[in-house]
Amino acid sequence: MQNPFDFALATPEILLLILVAATLLIDAFSKSESRHVTFVLSIATLLILTVTSLWQWSEGMQGVSFGGLYVVDSLSHFLKVLSYIAVATTLIYGRDYAEKREMMQNGGEIYPLVLLALLGQMVMISAGSMLTVYLGLELMSFSLYALVALRRDNVKATEAAMKYFMLGAMASAVLLYGMSMIYGATGHLDLHQIAQVISSGKAERLPLVFGAVFIVGGLAFKLAAAPFHMWIPDVYQGAPTVITLVLAAAPQLAGFAITLRLLIEGLHGIAIDWQPMLLVLAVLSLAIGNIAAIAQTNFKRMLAYSTISHMGFVLLGLLSGVVQDQANATGQAYGAALFYMLIYVLTTLITFGLILLLSRQGFECEEISDLKGLNRRNPVLAGALLVAMFSLTGIPPMAGFYAKLAVLQALVGAGYVAIAVVAVMFSLIGAFYYLRVVKMAYFDEPEGEAVPINNGVITSGLMSVNGLLIVVLGVVPGGLMALCVSVIEGSLKF
Repeated sequence: MQNPFDFALATPEILLLILVAATLLIDAFSKSESRHVTFVLSIATLLILTVTSLWQWSEGMQGVSFGGLYVVDSLSHFLKVLSYIAVATTLIYGRDYAEKREMMQNGGEIYPLVLLALLGQMVMISAGSMLTVYLGLELMSFSLYALVALRRDNVKATEAAMKYFMLGAMASAVLLYGMSMIYGATGHLDLHQIAQVISSGKAERLPLVFGAVFIVGGLAFKLAAAPFHMWIPDVYQGAPTVITLVLAAAPQLAGFAITLRLLIEGLHGIAIDWQPMLLVLAVLSLAIGNIAAIAQTNFKRMLAYSTISHMGFVLLGLLSGVVQDQANATGQAYGAALFYMLIYVLTTLITFGLILLLSRQGFECEEISDLKGLNRRNPVLAGALLVAMFSLTGIPPMAGFYAKLAVLQALVGAGYVAIAVVAVMFSLIGAFYYLRVVKMAYFDEPEGEAVPINNGVITSGLMSVNGLLIVVLGVVPGGLMALCVSVIEGSLKF
């Protein structure tokens, strides 16, 4: 008989909570303004979590605990490990930036807050109930609100935090209202039981559909999909760049996870109702994201609109997963969406990591013009930028090309040929602003004196590995793509 309260399944979350508390306590007694000990403890925590989750995965630890609130499967193991890596990379890239901006002058709370946001993401990834989804979402969101507002003396950061908080609270309310309607229609909060009630035909149809509308709206905000994208350009631009990278990487994996849990695992039985909503969101995201990005001169703001367009592609993958009597095609489509999200996060780590590494005391590398002549100052960083921009554009042999191709194949297989053509057209529009960045880095003369850029061995090496991964996964994408399909088919019931 399975233990309904199997704490062993939640070992990573329990470990993280204990280690965050220990890190906070040690930081309170630290006299160093650089908070080196807090940084090392945070990286060590992420390393311990990675080893723990990989061990659980290799041992085949799966199951449901805490009365169905918490689920452990191959998908949760996979996304948690990727989240640990994304957060660790973010902290390494942003270490010098945060120290030079005196973001740790009054305490090293930036590291515990990032880890608490990660704890919320882990709860979201393993959510087996709408209640757990909401608890994890709020834990992550409140930590991110505090991080955006961390530089209290910075007007832009404070404004960005207020916008993020107000719009985030509104989106959370919309999502919660949708969950309450789903509960009213089915009588359950457990996602598996909701799916069973829907498949049996006993659910109240009208509140069920209305609940799905509100849930899709709340998820669209968390994924930064148009027209719920209002917060992302201002917050990305106004927040300190290290916090922007925190927002842009690991939380996207958690947002994708709850989208899979809610729509695919819980509401798959009414896919015919939420599919048209995803279609509208995807097309709007592709259109608004790509067209608005052309007019941007601020690099962070351009990348924010770029994120919106890429979330359109992710939604297209989810949209094409509902194909009648084609279970294999369904797994391939959701696997393609997961693969796309992973490549997006990997590329985002490079783009915002570059901004962090190029920024120095008294200078913020935020304008696209700041990248002029980058190849002359640091060929390694220029090469990483080239790889990232080509991947975001979808130029072979970068991983972004295969990611787009996989989603387009799933779209065509599901019968959405016209939508696939529209997606290709908007990708061509997006090529303009990506290649403009490459042109400035390689062919334009630097403004002012060309100051050489020297970064540490660890950060430069990490950036090189990051760029190399995008190339390798573009040349041999089969292994990761097969893994994505495998974890989807082995975890979700559709």
